[in-house]
Amino acid sequence: MSHPQKLPDITEIQALIPHRYPFLLVDKVVAIDYEKRTIVATKNVSINEPFFQGHFPSQPIMPGVLIIEAMAQAGGVLTQLTLGRDAQSKLFYMVKVDKARFSKQVVPGDVLEMHVEIKRVIRNMAVYDCVAKVDGEIVACAEVLCAGTRE
Repeated sequence: MSHPQKLPDITEIQALIPHRYPFLLVDKVVAIDYEKRTIVATKNVSINEPFFQGHFPSQPIMPGVLIIEAMAQAGGVLTQLTLGRDAQSKLFYMVKVDKARFSKQVVPGDVLEMHVEIKRVIRNMAVYDCVAKVDGEIVACAEVLCAGTRE
């Protein structure tokens, strides 16, 4: 199956997944490999993020659960692209997170890079292998299971 080589911009990302500010955590798609079913996407972490008001005001750190959510959203973009869908055609919900590890804090000014691979697809579910990096260093990893609504 032939796929366009053009990477989706933010408008196209918003057409692929239903998330919106302040919960859209994918700013840009850097790379997609349709054959290997992988994506690399980024989130520019800014001091203006609403979660920094409470986590933690004197030492802002991106919450680990939001790093996992960012990786899952990148997986959602990948799934929608590989299936040729848009955000209205099917919703995916995170149902399980395994093997989550956090090895470094993500702070304002960082560019969070999500590397996601579709490990397997079972009926209406997808398992993603996810790694998040900042400046080439792994900051988090997890295996995420998402289930889609039935059509």
